[in-house]
Amino acid sequence: MIAGDCYVIAGIPRGPNMLTKITKRAVDAVHPSSADQFLWDRDLKGFGLKITPAGNKVYLLQYRMGGRGTSTKRITLGRHGALTPDQARKEAIRLSGAIANGTDPAAVRAAEKSAPTVAALAQRFLNEHVATKTKPRTAVEYRRLVENIIVPAFGRKRVRDVTRSDVSRLHHEQRSAPYAANRTLAVLSKMLALAEKWGERPDGSNPCRHVEKFAEHKRERMLSAEEFRRLADALNTSNRSPYALAAIKLLVFTGGRMSEILGLKWEWIDFERGEARLPDSKTGTKTLHLPPPALAVLADLPRVEGNPHVIVGHIRGARLVNLEKPWRSIRNAASLPDIRLHDLRHAFASVAASSGMGLPIIGKMLGHTQAATTHRYAHLAPDPVKAAVTTVAAKIADAMQGHSITASEIVPLKRSR
Repeated sequence: MIAGDCYVIAGIPRGPNMLTKITKRAVDAVHPSSADQFLWDRDLKGFGLKITPAGNKVYLLQYRMGGRGTSTKRITLGRHGALTPDQARKEAIRLSGAIANGTDPAAVRAAEKSAPTVAALAQRFLNEHVATKTKPRTAVEYRRLVENIIVPAFGRKRVRDVTRSDVSRLHHEQRSAPYAANRTLAVLSKMLALAEKWGERPDGSNPCRHVEKFAEHKRERMLSAEEFRRLADALNTSNRSPYALAAIKLLVFTGGRMSEILGLKWEWIDFERGEARLPDSKTGTKTLHLPPPALAVLADLPRVEGNPHVIVGHIRGARLVNLEKPWRSIRNAASLPDIRLHDLRHAFASVAASSGMGLPIIGKMLGHTQAATTHRYAHLAPDPVKAAVTTVAAKIADAMQGHSITASEIVPLKRSR
């Protein structure tokens, strides 16, 4: 395995290929020449040191995977200085044992170098999953989290090297924004689950498992009757675009999502049935119910020739894409500085719940696909037991004040056995 002539002068090996016990003294004694030199260890076959003309000294292991008919291979162990001769020798012994058992360390290292990084996985995730299997708004949010948070944190790591400790650290760093931290965790978990599916991580190895999410305190702002009155006054006296004002009113009267209202097209609206049939929404196809106040808003709204959209934007033929600026003007005029546009949807559901409507009906109105999503409004529903107690007590109070209880109202109790 050692090519060329070797010889020793005054106890120190010289020449392009030298054979000696590789020690610190021997390594320090050898100096660069005009060509690469090799110092080979006389005790551990294949263990050597390469000295370049620039003076770099690198430990290596030379070996064959097979008999003499096979070609020799070399694998770098590390630079002198980063490794001591003893450390390099231990690594050479370890790799020699692996070679004896049929493992090619050069092939293993090449596979490690070619192993996909999180940055590469992220790009595949965005191209093959997000771009084709998520809705546009979801895709925008996923891309933002991947490019702004996940890739900067883990991009250079190999996919298989991401640990639960890494994930926990990233999640903890975002603790000041619990909602965003949990969304990042969910997107990363989906990425790594697909990595398993694509063979880039072992099955069942997702490091996001058992990373506990932060508690999220959902913000549900109800509007009082007085606040609704102020909102109406602000809308009626505003000089903003009639389309922006109509969009806000439709949010109030339908409980629809902003994307659903801004994306409305005239062809989807059935005035006779009082509904708009949306071919796509956050939860798929949906019927948006249009009560009389919403229909009145639509009836007063001028249509623009050549523009299919109900809520017309500033660009010819396009829809309005952002309500934030007109909404800030309206809510300030109504003295409602803490109300977000999405709070109008919560307000709609809150009025429904406090009016005694059942959660399944509210879920249908809002287009929820999961009952748990609607359940957040359960605490607003009137307590039927309390209502019954109030009714009974009122009748008893009437009787005590001289108002008789009719016979039809008296039902004998059955004796329990």
